[in-house]
Amino acid sequence: MESNSFAWGSRGDGAALPSPLAAGQVIDGFRLDEALHTGGMATLWRVTRLQPDMSPAPAEFPLIMKVPRIKGGEDPATIVGFEVERMIMPMLSGTHVPRFVAKGDFTRQPYIVMEHIPGPSLRPRLDDAPLSLDEVVEIGSRVATALHDLHRQHVVHLDIKPSNILFRPDGTAVLIDFGLSRHDHLPDLLDEEFTLPMGTGPYMSPEQVQFVRNDPRSDLFALGVMLYHLTTGERPFGAPNSVHGLRKRLYIDPVPPRALRPDCPPWLQEVILKCLEVKPENRYPSAAQLSLDLQNPAQVPLTRRAERLQRSSAFKRAKKWFFALGSEPDARPVTATELVKKSPIILAAVDVESASRRLLDELRETVRRIVLTEPGARLACVSVMRTARIGMDELTDDQGRSVHVKQLVGLKHWARPISKSLNLDEGRLTFHVLEAPDAATAIVDFARRNQIDHIVMGARGNSALRRYLGSVSSQVVAESDCTVTVVRAAGPDAPGDDSTLGGDSTLGPAA
Repeated sequence: MESNSFAWGSRGDGAALPSPLAAGQVIDGFRLDEALHTGGMATLWRVTRLQPDMSPAPAEFPLIMKVPRIKGGEDPATIVGFEVERMIMPMLSGTHVPRFVAKGDFTRQPYIVMEHIPGPSLRPRLDDAPLSLDEVVEIGSRVATALHDLHRQHVVHLDIKPSNILFRPDGTAVLIDFGLSRHDHLPDLLDEEFTLPMGTGPYMSPEQVQFVRNDPRSDLFALGVMLYHLTTGERPFGAPNSVHGLRKRLYIDPVPPRALRPDCPPWLQEVILKCLEVKPENRYPSAAQLSLDLQNPAQVPLTRRAERLQRSSAFKRAKKWFFALGSEPDARPVTATELVKKSPIILAAVDVESASRRLLDELRETVRRIVLTEPGARLACVSVMRTARIGMDELTDDQGRSVHVKQLVGLKHWARPISKSLNLDEGRLTFHVLEAPDAATAIVDFARRNQIDHIVMGARGNSALRRYLGSVSSQVVAESDCTVTVVRAAGPDAPGDDSTLGGDSTLGPAA
C-alpha cells in the first residue's frame, strides 16, 4: 500500500522538511513493517519493537504506529488534534482502549505507538443496516459500557461513530481516535484555538454545535444516532456539512424508529429517542444507566417517546425553531467525572427468602440513606434464585407458585417503602432475580457487567461453620471491583444458612 505519511528531515537553515516513510525504516526503536491504512489525517503502520541489537523484541501484543499526514497546507485542526491524542492516550487504561506504548512529537517525528486491535471497525455494519434487534441491543450495550469506563477516566470522546469502535475477540468494545476528545485535567487545545464546532456531522450533539465540549452526555447522543441508524438503516439527522445544517437538530426531531421499522419494540424506541433529546439533562445521566436499560428491556419505563409514530407537528417545530434562535447552552462548568459521580448505580442485594425481618429492615434503611444522599442514583434491587449445579431445579414451591415470580414480588415489596419515602420514579428503580448456583458469583458478575458503583448487602451471625466455610458476603467483598457496604442486624438473628449478602462496614474497591 502506498503511504502518504512523512518523517521529518532538515534543511540547511534548520527548518524541518518531511521525508517519505518506507517499510523497513526504524523510528525510535520501532521498525515499520507494513502500511495498513491511509486516511485523511493519518497513516497506520504495523510495527515491530526492536531490541538494542536491532533484533525483534518478544511481542506481548501486536503494535501499530499512527503517523499524522503532514504535507503542508493541511487543516491546522489535524495537527492540534494529533497533539491532543498524544496527551490523552498515555492517561488511559483498561480493556476499552488500545494499550499505549510510545509517542514522538513534531520536533523530530510525530507518532503514537499503541496496541493493534485486529479486525474491522463497526463501520461496515452500517452497510448491512437495519440489523437484527438483538444485535443492535448487544452493540449498544457494549459500546455504552466502554463509554462509561472512558468517562470514569475523565475523558469525553466527542467523536463517537462506527469507524471509531472496534471489538476484541471476546466482544469487548474498544474506542479509538481521541483527536477531538477532552480530558478534565488537561488543556482543551481545540477549544482554545478554534471557534467552529468540532465533530463528525451526523453524530454531533446539539451542545457540540453550540461549542460545548465538556459534557459526557454528548457521547450518549452520538451512540443514540448509531442505534437509530443500525435499527432503521437511516440517519436521524442526515449528513449535514454546514453549521446551518447542524443546527437543525436543535429544533427538528427525527422520524420515530417505529415509523421506519414497525417491528422496533416501543422500549427500544424509548431508549433511542431518550439518547437523542436536545437537552443533555433529558438524556440518560450516564452511559452505565443506558447500558442497564438495554440489558433489561422489560423494566424500561415507557413515556410518550415510545408511542410516537410521526414527527412533531409543523407548529411545534416552528416553536422549537424560534426558541433555538437565541438559545444558549448551559454555561455551568461540568466535567465527565462530576456527572459520573452524580449518577451512580447502587445494587441492593436482598435475600427475600430467608433473611430475618430485622435484617431486611436494617438493610432497607441503609439503602434508603445511601440513595437519599445521591439524588441522581439508580437503585437495582437484586435477589438470587439458587439453582442446582447438577440435576433438575424445582421451579415452583409446594403451593405451585413460580419461585422466580415469588422472589420478584418479594423484592418489590421490600423496596416499596424506599420508593415511597424518596419518591423514586420507575426509571430509577429496577428489580432483578438472578438464577445461579452460586449467589456471590452471580452478584459480582452482575455488578461488573452493569458498571455498579456500590453494593449494599446484609449478613447474619458469625457461626463457626460460616467462619470455616466462608460466606457469600466475604466472597463478594473479596471479588468486587466497587465499594461494598455490608449490614448486620443488631441483636440475635434468626438461624439459617448465610445466603444473604453482607457484614457491617463499608469497603472500597477490591477491598
